Amino acid sequence: MKINALMIPEPITIAENASITEALELMKVNSIRHLPVVSTDNLLCGFVTLADLKQGLIPSMVGYVSLADLMIRHPITVGPGDDIEIAAQLIYKHKISGMPVVQSNRLVGIITEPDILRAFIDMMGILTGSSRIDVVMKDEPGAFNEALQIINNTGGDIINVGMTAQQTSRKIYYFRLAACKTDILKIALEEKGFEVLHAMD
Repeated sequence: MKINALMIPEPITIAENASITEALELMKVNSIRHLPVVSTDNLLCGFVTLADLKQGLIPSMVGYVSLADLMIRHPITVGPGDDIEIAAQLIYKHKISGMPVVQSNRLVGIITEPDILRAFIDMMGILTGSSRIDVVMKDEPGAFNEALQIINNTGGDIINVGMTAQQTSRKIYYFRLAACKTDILKIALEEKGFEVLHAMD
């Protein structure tokens, strides 16, 4: 999935010469936590978050602290044609909650942590009626294909497959299935030497 399918296009923005109070009011009225800072021709100048603004509010009242002082001048960005996995990795690695989407230095959108979470929930079918079976994969060539065949032959309709990311001695695969009774799948897998950790109808 590409970022342009998920990003918020034409996001609310603010000019660099705006005040901190104006930025806070804009966030409050629109229930947002991120503001791209742009020039008149929509070139990205920076990025500011609600947390940044709250930190700068009191200093701005007693001295001259502007929006330009608080904004992130070279924010992490992604392009509209990048894969959603790239955005997820950047958000996780840098512990940020959102980032501008740019093309040729011009702002074309914004993508946030909830957007990415929603995409992965959709991709995994978590909110749809589904079943799941967690299988410890045998350490043998062709074991994955064998498990797939057993599930298919026993009437399981696979939506997607995930696996443990950790480098451990056991590989655990999570088969998300169209809603079904998983007990027959569990029995069929165990008869062929697979360990089933969990089965959920």
